[in-house]
Amino acid sequence: MVAFLLWVTVDVLVPRQHSIRQFDAKEVARLETAMWRSYYDRNPALLFWQLAGGLRQQFHAPFWRSFGLAFLATKAAFVFKKGHSRADYQQAMPALVTYYEAIQKLTVERFDVQKVAALELEWWIVHRQRDRYSYADLSIALEKTSAALYNQPVSSFSAYATLRANAMRLCDETGHTPGGTTETSWQQIEQELDLAWSTLHTVVRPANGS
Repeated sequence: MVAFLLWVTVDVLVPRQHSIRQFDAKEVARLETAMWRSYYDRNPALLFWQLAGGLRQQFHAPFWRSFGLAFLATKAAFVFKKGHSRADYQQAMPALVTYYEAIQKLTVERFDVQKVAALELEWWIVHRQRDRYSYADLSIALEKTSAALYNQPVSSFSAYATLRANAMRLCDETGHTPGGTTETSWQQIEQELDLAWSTLHTVVRPANGS
C-alpha cells in the first residue's frame, strides 16, 4: 500500500517534461480509431480509458496524471456536446484551457495555451456545424491548431490536416448509414489516421529524427 501511494504521489506531483514532437504515430492512430468506435458504440467508460492511453502515447502523460487529463478533455467534450450555439460552445473553454495548461507542464516546448485552446474549440465547432462548414474548412481549422501547438507555419500541416479531416468525413458518413460503420470502414479510417499522424510526426519531429 505504501509503495502504491508513493507511486501515485510521484506520478501526480513530480514535474516531468518530454517533447510533444516525439510520439508513436501508429499507436496514436490506433487509439484514436478505438476512441471513435467507443463513441459510436456509446461506451463512455472504455472511451475514457482509451483517451487516457492516447494522452500517454501522444503527450507522454504519466499513468495517473493521464486520467486527470482525460477527465478535463471529457468534461470539455460533454459541455460542448450539450451546446446548440457558438455562445453555448464557448462554455467548454475553461476546461480546455485547464487541459492545455496541464499539457504545457508536461512538455519542454512552449505554446500559447489560450490560443491553442481557442483553436481546438474552433475546429470542434467547424466539425459539428456541417451545414455551415465543409471538410475543407475543417482541414484549415486543424492546420491552425497544430501550427499553434507546435509553433510552426500553418502550411506545414496541410497534408496532415487533409488526411485527418478525411478520416473524420469517412467516420461521419459511414456512421450515419444503415447498420453503422462496418469493420472494413473502420480499417479504412484507421489507415487514413495512420497516414495523418505519420505525416504530422514527420513534420514536427526534431532535426535528429528521434
